[in-house]
Amino acid sequence: MAVDTSARTPTFTYVDGEWFAGNPPLIGPVSHAMWLGSTVFDGARWFDGIAPDLDLHCQRVNRSAANMGMKAVMPAEEIERLAWEGVAKFDGKTAIYIKPMYWAEHGQMGSVVAADPESTRFALCLFEAPMHTAKPSSLTVSPFRRPTPECAMTDAKTGSLYPNSGRMIIDARNRGFDNALVRDMNGNVVETASSNVFMVKDGVVYTPAANRTFLAGITRARVMGLLRQAGFEVREVTLSVEDFMNADEIFQTGNYSKVVPVTRLDDAQFQEGPVTRKALELYMDWARGKSSHE
Repeated sequence: MAVDTSARTPTFTYVDGEWFAGNPPLIGPVSHAMWLGSTVFDGARWFDGIAPDLDLHCQRVNRSAANMGMKAVMPAEEIERLAWEGVAKFDGKTAIYIKPMYWAEHGQMGSVVAADPESTRFALCLFEAPMHTAKPSSLTVSPFRRPTPECAMTDAKTGSLYPNSGRMIIDARNRGFDNALVRDMNGNVVETASSNVFMVKDGVVYTPAANRTFLAGITRARVMGLLRQAGFEVREVTLSVEDFMNADEIFQTGNYSKVVPVTRLDDAQFQEGPVTRKALELYMDWARGKSSHE
């Protein structure tokens, strides 16, 4: 039986100068992206009439394309403009995921494995995706690790990194958890399988130092800055699993759900604490006050 390829929620995609509803067929079996994984993307959010840090997400997808050896063929400002054009196609009742994407259509002459930058294509896909902000989450320490820059394309937000995240989540869910706490090759905690991670101890906020093995996210940076402005001490340091086990609070940040409390890490139980609640409050106050579309 053929697989249903229709979009699962209302979706609009801009490609080659046109908007299409649903899930348009864009990549064929000989496309470099399908065959050899030359895809990059980014993800911004629209909700309640706002799209926090949309400009930064549009800029980052262009950096990812360049780091993957492709051409950023769409200016970041134009991606941002198109995103708002796309948002207007929805009814405004449900949060939207805004996903600019690049991929290569062909490989280079003489070595098809390397993407041909002249064949870079762009698409902008928007689809309805409800927010899960502040919904408690459970974590387990993953047996799988994040690669180093010498081993994988860690300096780009590329689809080729996500099968590793996928197996982390599958393993965690098979053991009764929502997500996984992930370490780098040296055994230090760096993030979860799908978000950045913070811990609180004695009122001090800690997050793993950016070491190029994980995506140090835009929402992560925004939350760090807002907490510091509010008077919290925020430290980027090397952290162990033991540090997290002994924490007073743990929370995740990411574009998809913004701030998410962690209430269980393996056998350790946690409460949704005051710093976690404050981080979400600060973020939402900032977003609603400064990120509305003019």
